[in-house]
Amino acid sequence: MVEIELDGKTVEVPQGSMVMHAANKLGAYVPHFCYHKKLSIAANCRMCLVEVEKAPKPLPACATPVTQGMKVFTHSAKAVEAQRSVMEFLLINHPLDCPICDQGGECQLQDLAVGYGKSNSRYDEEKRVVFHKNVGPLISMQEMSRCIHCTRCVRFGQEVAGVMELGMINRGEHSEITTFVGQTVDSELSGNMIDLCPVGALTSKPFRYDARTWELGRKRSVSPHDSLGANMTVQTKNNKVLRVVALENEAINECWISDRDRFSYEGLNSADRVTTPMVKQGGQWLETDWQSALDYVAHSLKTISTESGAQAIGALAHPISSTEELHLLQKIVRGLGSNQVETRLRQTDIAGAAPAPWLGMPVTKLSELDRALVIGSFLRKDQPIIAARIRTASKRSLQVSRIDAGGDDWLIPATGIAASPSAWLGTLSEVALAVAKAKSASAPAGTSNVSVSEQAQKIADSLLSGTNAAVLIGSAAIAHPQASDLHVLAQFIAQQTGATLGFLPVGGNAVGASLVNANGAGVQSLLSGDRRAVVLLNIEPDSDLPNPQEARSALAKANTVIALSAYKSADLLEVADVILPITPFTETVSTFVNLEGRAQTIQPSVKPLGDSRPAWKVLRVLGGLLNLDGFLYNLPEEVLGEALGDNYCTRLSNQSTANAVSSGNATAAAGLERMADVNIYAGDPIVRRSSVLQLTRDAKRGNQVGLGQKLFSEFGLKEGDLVQVSQGNQTVVMPATLETNLAPTAVRISVGTVASAKLGSMFGPVTVSKA
Repeated sequence: MVEIELDGKTVEVPQGSMVMHAANKLGAYVPHFCYHKKLSIAANCRMCLVEVEKAPKPLPACATPVTQGMKVFTHSAKAVEAQRSVMEFLLINHPLDCPICDQGGECQLQDLAVGYGKSNSRYDEEKRVVFHKNVGPLISMQEMSRCIHCTRCVRFGQEVAGVMELGMINRGEHSEITTFVGQTVDSELSGNMIDLCPVGALTSKPFRYDARTWELGRKRSVSPHDSLGANMTVQTKNNKVLRVVALENEAINECWISDRDRFSYEGLNSADRVTTPMVKQGGQWLETDWQSALDYVAHSLKTISTESGAQAIGALAHPISSTEELHLLQKIVRGLGSNQVETRLRQTDIAGAAPAPWLGMPVTKLSELDRALVIGSFLRKDQPIIAARIRTASKRSLQVSRIDAGGDDWLIPATGIAASPSAWLGTLSEVALAVAKAKSASAPAGTSNVSVSEQAQKIADSLLSGTNAAVLIGSAAIAHPQASDLHVLAQFIAQQTGATLGFLPVGGNAVGASLVNANGAGVQSLLSGDRRAVVLLNIEPDSDLPNPQEARSALAKANTVIALSAYKSADLLEVADVILPITPFTETVSTFVNLEGRAQTIQPSVKPLGDSRPAWKVLRVLGGLLNLDGFLYNLPEEVLGEALGDNYCTRLSNQSTANAVSSGNATAAAGLERMADVNIYAGDPIVRRSSVLQLTRDAKRGNQVGLGQKLFSEFGLKEGDLVQVSQGNQTVVMPATLETNLAPTAVRISVGTVASAKLGSMFGPVTVSKA
């Protein structure tokens, strides 16, 4: 530690720290623009000049290392004069357009100009003009004349997002921040550049000119779109969500949120919102009142339970649903005598499923790992903030290994094996066998005849050489037809290498659903066609179920389909018999349990739209109408207390009930195989209705067929050429896109899109031909 004196106060900081770090520790504010605690030091704004004893001139606090006995003065006459001079330079070319600037009211330059700026300028020449740039649907660069060249946006792209999309060209007063020629900003974390910009150069394009910051109400919230549970602030005006920004929480999302979290709010006010109960009669949809709709639902469920038995009733819920909602839903189903309730919508193999698919460690521990094996994950798109944590850790000592179909660029150095889905089990068996030999342990049953490849040996050696390792099972591995076998092998590898076994599940409340027992017989049982009544909570059949064609067929066989949904869609209107309008997470008290097992409760940001109601209230009333015990709740806190209790964390476990690989020595299937990802902007009903997110490159990629270099060459394709894809009896025509690292026999077709709704399951053989 080094001891220095700052403004007459003594403070100790680690060797190698900068003066800025000492000031922050002491709580002394030093004005700055380019410095940010999560980014590298640039020292190019010079606003943080301070006086250091015996130094001939003021020094930048952000780039001056501390030395033993150093004396620093942050607000001396010399320091303040230097800071005032820098402010005068910064304002020379800055336009006087505060009255029309979206940054007005939360602008660092505006705030510091009050304290350090002069009332007049000595600069008489014309101010420079920087022409605007179109960099995509999310970020506005209309007023780049405001840019003060702090380069925060450039450094964020390089260091956190992992891709340099912005850079600086020219020199002196001709300098400007821009993209590479003709390109847009497409990172899934790009919106954080808006928050980082200390002036109004980068602003939110969807929010542009919608409101002044001081007009907005603010509520703390949690993102339900992935299992991290990123903290964010929802900003509202006139009972409408107008903007979402990051809320700092070092333990979860640091100070970042993904674009999915930031811009999905547009879907909250979609024209598809249902605001009045609807019942289908004679093939026609009619609006009705709540009492009539609930009486109809209760009567239908009672009749079917009596005539066909309790097991004829089932419920499917999206893991975007809150803990309170999921608890009451499963309580109704089980109260009627059925175990047919499920939230693991894409997990078809549940034989050895974990009791709760959690991370196995706090999120912050990801930053401390030195080895990691990630199995079957679209990490960067499934978990953008976790990917950023791992990316940052990889710049230190973390070695990342991956087993998947390839094609998805994580922007992280990794040792990988790209194989078709049917070969994943065999590939993981090779790693397990290599680990077993190194540890002189008995290999898992069914893997003894496997030969270990060079790549598998490298992965095993990497895990064995670490002291703080993790084996992470991703969303594609969870949805895999042999998920339980992959789980067994991953568990074996983790145990033998001393690694933590964890899951990267899909949905904001995947862990919470397991904790409240909202999983039962499995999605295939529910969609077997034997259910006479099916309750859908936040579900759209074509987009949320593993095989849309089979799902529609099964729901068509049911006597009644009851949808609790905030939205209407063509597929829901076709299969449902009644739609009860419920509120999204911003309009009700909601608790989400994230992948580390942390329960986070949020309050409503706005009032329910129209006649919609929180789902927990609807289910509470429905339980009463069904004459079930235990539905006399007055507050959501009472529901949560019953659902989780005080010791819910003790129920988190990764132990598998299986202990052997059931399928023996799995080998890759002949021919082409489908590899399905859940497109980053198609994961739930809210995100799918965000118009700006659907204009992004990632959203468009979901409507394309990903093919490897080998297939591209075979068919003589160019980017965007149409190909015909057949799966079973279904055929679609889609544009092709080249995914260089994709396994040679893998064909990526995203789920949750219009095209994928016409095909079959997420995995299986497909044929491809040039259209």
